[in-house]
Amino acid sequence: MNRIATSALLALIEQSGLSVATLAEGLDEADLRRSRLTRAEVLRHVRLLARSAISVTPSAREEMPEIDWDGWRSLALHLQADTGEDVEDALWFAVSSLVPATLLWLRVYRQGQPQLFVMSPD
Repeated sequence: MNRIATSALLALIEQSGLSVATLAEGLDEADLRRSRLTRAEVLRHVRLLARSAISVTPSAREEMPEIDWDGWRSLALHLQADTGEDVEDALWFAVSSLVPATLLWLRVYRQGQPQLFVMSPD
């Protein structure tokens, strides 16, 4: 995978994470579970984020070791089912922990290693 593709994946991860943060803002776990529409949209974004995260190349992941890449891989496995307690627990973990931490580290890396986020062939 080339640098442009990696940058595009990182942008997708960031945008999906921001969508999750916006949609889930102010919700506790019970509120999220009760809200069918919000829950469905949050789940869609988390699944997209997880698929994107596991598609990032090992070399790019090595440049951003603080992001919990293994956590995203595990989460993607837990989110394969349509419903169930495992999905609900995984979704809340993503919303309350994994997404905020990933967004934080992406911001740090964007400042410290901006070349990872540039979508140009140079």
